[in-house]
Amino acid sequence: MASSLQTGARAKMRKAPRKRVRLLYERRINLYSLLVALPGIVLSGILIWLQPWSTESKLALLFVELLVWWVLALALHEQAVRPLQTLANIVAALREEDYSFRARGTAPDDAVGELSLEVNALADLLADQRIRAIEATALLRRVVEEIDAPLFAFDPGRVLRLVNPAGEKLLQQAAIRLLGRTADEIGLADCLSAANDALLALPANSPGSSSSARWLVRQSKFREKGAPHTLVVLSDVSRALREEERSAWQRLIRVLGHELNNSLAPIKSIAGSLSTRLAETELNPDQRRDFERGLAIIEARTASLNRFLQAYRQLAQMPPPAVKKVALLPIVERVAFLETRLAVAISRGPDVMLMVDPDQIEQMLINLVRNAVEAALESSSASGLPGDSSNGNEIRQPQVTLHWAIEDKSVVLTIDDNGPGLLNPSNAFVPFYTTKPAGSGIGLALSRQIAEVHGGSIELSNLIGKKGCQVRVILPCSGVLQSSSQS
Repeated sequence: MASSLQTGARAKMRKAPRKRVRLLYERRINLYSLLVALPGIVLSGILIWLQPWSTESKLALLFVELLVWWVLALALHEQAVRPLQTLANIVAALREEDYSFRARGTAPDDAVGELSLEVNALADLLADQRIRAIEATALLRRVVEEIDAPLFAFDPGRVLRLVNPAGEKLLQQAAIRLLGRTADEIGLADCLSAANDALLALPANSPGSSSSARWLVRQSKFREKGAPHTLVVLSDVSRALREEERSAWQRLIRVLGHELNNSLAPIKSIAGSLSTRLAETELNPDQRRDFERGLAIIEARTASLNRFLQAYRQLAQMPPPAVKKVALLPIVERVAFLETRLAVAISRGPDVMLMVDPDQIEQMLINLVRNAVEAALESSSASGLPGDSSNGNEIRQPQVTLHWAIEDKSVVLTIDDNGPGLLNPSNAFVPFYTTKPAGSGIGLALSRQIAEVHGGSIELSNLIGKKGCQVRVILPCSGVLQSSSQS
């Protein structure tokens, strides 16, 4: 058994091809130098030895001959190997993306010179492509940073690999904390699973997002190092949708206003005529009283409906703003002074100048402060009268505070109240929607329209940790000039 195994092993060894041993390039050069000079050295050595010279002379001459051969062999080795080593070092530098080295001794009619020329041309080409790639990358990075739309790039494992500053602002986190996390962890899983050009309310759980925000999701594919990646771009279409909604409301208001005016005018005229003729008609006191009461009700409701309609027309026919430079502090002080039901506390911020329409901004603040005061008074009346705690409820003094500050190159005006807070935030800016018995439902819608016409926005939210509502009016930095520091 053992002998058969040994026989099979020997057969395999005989069948296996022998690995060819190849000498190094330098050794081949030395060997060829020896072989080329060997016949001449042998012949010259024989001729020298046959001469009738002394042995010392013959040995000295042979030594000189061997020395000359050795020097020439070294020179040949140097001329054959050194240029190739130089070119190898240049190619290694190119592989390491170092394009500063160039080969010398370039000549178009020389084999090594032509190789040096090609290597130098390759180095120039790679250096130019490297510069173009760096410039293109820098341009792409600058474009990505300047894009206002949030931009995200995910690898095949749904891990975030790229985010721009707009995406950081949306998620309220720095890129260093976002990169390397999955779409599920940062709340963007629905963006990857949604269809292209879909509308989503995302990210709903983000601290910096509004509940009414609507995002248009655009997706595209690209490859990096052969791996497919997904590029997600979010576009905030909330303002565009609100513009379309506002336009629809305005068209509806114009139609309703036209029809109602056509009806109210004859109704009021007929009621007036009937009142005049009623004085000339003989009726018993009860009938006259009933007719007078009915006509009075018709006239009163007609006038009330006309005022109601004129209020709605403010939303549909707001004139364009007459922008000029004004100080914020006097506007805030006038608005607070006009509110007589409750003392509005002003927490003074930095002195700033705004490029706005002062009348429209003042009207916007009047609407917002009035809502805050009414909410605070409502909460106070529900808690009980001051000094009366018999109902067991906590008595709270109504408070409304107004403050402004500079945040992210914008002026942010904040109005806080200690009212009951928002019960239905999604309908807060819907025209005609109101929770007040005598409300018209256009105050907040008109205020947001004024803010957006000036390039700003309005955000409503409930206070965290306590009852009350907070209104944030944001005006862009393009219309803000800080004149002095906070006093």
